Amino acid sequence: MKFFVDTADTDAIHELNELGIVDGVTTNPSLIHKSGRGIKEVIAQIAEMVDGPVSAETVATDFETMVHEGHEVAKLGENIAIKVPLTWNGLKACKRLSGEGHMVNVTLCFSANQALLAAKAGATFVSPFIGRLDDINLDGMDLIGDIRDIYDNYGFETQILAASIRSVNHMTEAARIGADVATAPPDVIKKMAEHPLTDKGLKAFLEDWAKTGQSIL
Repeated sequence: MKFFVDTADTDAIHELNELGIVDGVTTNPSLIHKSGRGIKEVIAQIAEMVDGPVSAETVATDFETMVHEGHEVAKLGENIAIKVPLTWNGLKACKRLSGEGHMVNVTLCFSANQALLAAKAGATFVSPFIGRLDDINLDGMDLIGDIRDIYDNYGFETQILAASIRSVNHMTEAARIGADVATAPPDVIKKMAEHPLTDKGLKAFLEDWAKTGQSIL
């Protein structure tokens, strides 16, 4: 499973990218606002930092403006994935932009039917929002499984990008079910390395090592 980082924090991206675990980056208007920077400036910097796809979201709701904004963000780097919402106009924009050779990430997906339409429209990625479904007492992972089954049934090449990930358990389940990509905040990715038994074992090793009075250096 590919790891995308869901942030516009370039320092956090740099740290994770140095470990070689960053396959791409996703951003959205809320993350751009949190960064306190201009969208073109921050997206261009991120696109230069990482080799994989960098999702930059359009904010228009009508077809023509959405396509125009898509063309503008595509200029920010060769690895830009234009992000459009899963609305009827978003699907039309996806069809146009993907037909022009652009990568397109269709976001705010909450049903298998929506994901099926995104694939038919030529989406490179479809982004089902796990956490937001969990918030309304629906199992977001069920949606990932449904989309995986449908895409496998018909050989769709659209990649399932599990989004709105809130926990390390979400990461585990997304990988188990077969999401192609998971995008998560930097802190969730870091927490994947943590386990209380690792901490306990390390503490015991260090205590015993101290008793030996030795030094490796």
